[in-house]
Amino acid sequence: MNKSKISLALASMLLVSSASFGDDKADIQMLKEEIKQLKETTQSLIDETSDLKTGFSYTTVDTKQSHSGLGAAASKIYYSKSPLSIGGYGEMYYANTDSDDNSADSSETQVKRLIMYLGYKFSDNIILNTEIEYEGGGVTADGGGDEVLVEFMYLDFLINKNFNVRLGNFLMPVGLINQRHEPTLFTTVQRPQTSKYLIPTTWNESGAMLYGNITDDIEYKLAGVSALQPDDTAGAKWLRSGRGGSFEVANPGFAGVGRIDYTGINGLLVGASLYADSKITMYDVHLNYEYNGARVYGTYTQTSRSETTGTQVKDMSGGYINASFDVLSLTSIEKKLPVFIQYETINPQETLANGTGFDSVDTTTVGVNFFPHEQVVLKMDYAMANNDLANTKIDSDTFSVSLGFIF
Repeated sequence: MNKSKISLALASMLLVSSASFGDDKADIQMLKEEIKQLKETTQSLIDETSDLKTGFSYTTVDTKQSHSGLGAAASKIYYSKSPLSIGGYGEMYYANTDSDDNSADSSETQVKRLIMYLGYKFSDNIILNTEIEYEGGGVTADGGGDEVLVEFMYLDFLINKNFNVRLGNFLMPVGLINQRHEPTLFTTVQRPQTSKYLIPTTWNESGAMLYGNITDDIEYKLAGVSALQPDDTAGAKWLRSGRGGSFEVANPGFAGVGRIDYTGINGLLVGASLYADSKITMYDVHLNYEYNGARVYGTYTQTSRSETTGTQVKDMSGGYINASFDVLSLTSIEKKLPVFIQYETINPQETLANGTGFDSVDTTTVGVNFFPHEQVVLKMDYAMANNDLANTKIDSDTFSVSLGFIF
């Protein structure tokens, strides 16, 4: 009898509690949050148990995270629970070009890049971050192929959100793509030519940087680095050929670089950067804005050089604007299918010291991306150029497809 009374009492209490919770939406929501936290804790324990069995702790890419303007995969070490972080990205493509001059027609396929990010936390405040690049399929035994190199290698000394120190060889904080050059971050198969000839991506120099937030909405970077050493025999690549990179740089000059970005409006990044050494001054303005399924991004840059003679380049300029819309954002499908159009005009030899100059290269590109996963992208585009960088006045159309991924 006592057991029955106890059971009835417990049942009554449960019914009262259930009715109370049923009437109180706040309590129901609180219970849902507690259940969610319990699920996350359980998954964390499962992951940690797996790590103990395998002897390795790994961190997945959070595509919404970016530390100091880096791409998501390059930022992994900053959000890793493990002292060791391994990440990277890759891309390969096929391209077919038809031109006014049939002798210039071509097609090719290539494993363009395979990148490894290796990061290590000496402590929560001292972090090593590195990038090793295999470009153009690597290098063959007879010296063919492209290159294998250290794209960056630096130590970050994290002090607070307003002031941090970076020492070593690092990406220059100029433009949009130089720091964020992973293939999921731009829509075209190839990086914009602006980011090759005008802002020589990927551009890394050795030096020291201070960075952080001035306010919650304004970020800054200030650095002293080894200066560019242009090669005036390299034609349109005269500036690109002058990057110091991670190789030995004989008699390096000094340059300063600064950048400021505003992110106070949801989905918006707008900013500017300035590079200056004893002869070269470069600035850019850049924008990236995302709203629902729409995105607009672009960069404009100008460079001027003093103390030039003969056929040395004195001025160059150019930029691009890219607009896209994810058509699947209008559906319930949890994939992305952005269609885009990009207009670009560049002139890496706009004005020479002798007063002559070259024509600009103007390119309109249309295409589509498909993201079967947020870390994997398949691309297709069609680029229509009204000139070429050799300034032979040859118009060309290039059809390209590619795959890219980050991890």
